[in-house]
Amino acid sequence: MIVYKHRDWDNAYREVRNMVGYLGLPEGAAVLDVGCGMGRHALALHELGFKVTGMDLSEQLLAEARVRDAEGRVRWERGDMRSLPFADGQFDGTVNFFTSFGYFEDEADNRAVIKELRRVLKQGGRFLIDFLNPVYVQANLVPHSERTDEDTGWIIREDRRIEAGAVIKDIRIILPDGAERVYTERVRLYQLDWFERELAAAGLQLERVYGDYDGSDYDSRESKRLIMTGGVTA
Repeated sequence: MIVYKHRDWDNAYREVRNMVGYLGLPEGAAVLDVGCGMGRHALALHELGFKVTGMDLSEQLLAEARVRDAEGRVRWERGDMRSLPFADGQFDGTVNFFTSFGYFEDEADNRAVIKELRRVLKQGGRFLIDFLNPVYVQANLVPHSERTDEDTGWIIREDRRIEAGAVIKDIRIILPDGAERVYTERVRLYQLDWFERELAAAGLQLERVYGDYDGSDYDSRESKRLIMTGGVTA
């Protein structure tokens, strides 16, 4: 959790405001944030007038989200994105922000996530997947970075590499007393054509692709993001 504390909550509101406009959902629509983490984007969605459910596998991150949402504005649920704990056709829209996709080594598991997004969407429902641009990542990978958290004094070191079609990040957190915590994150480097194929197979139509939160067109070489929007196939 401390690793991503530096991400800006105000920026989350601006990102969501722009991206939700791409979906065209009416105010009051039921929206599921899949992989909601600490709830930055889910709470921003609520502020924009949506009925929001935030779901994540990590109880620790959900606990942080609930602290920030003391009023209970968002419904927080623990669940696995490969088997969403919701009824068929429950949501008007699903969103998946900041590369909360591609975690699983088995490609069948990542396909299952897309199928689940379709299952919980109503007829006419809309989806948004905000993914990294794999071409840009491979060309601009920063092998190592280090920073110190101002509040805790923790040193956070991150080493990155590309291996077997995935970007892998080894995270080492060094506490003031010298104790260390080590984590590894892995994201599959799926290309746009993979998403086009798998979305269509699941009954979802890809309509627009953006290269950043400002709505710029996607350029495979220059864009930092691969943001995809569309809807349930009629």
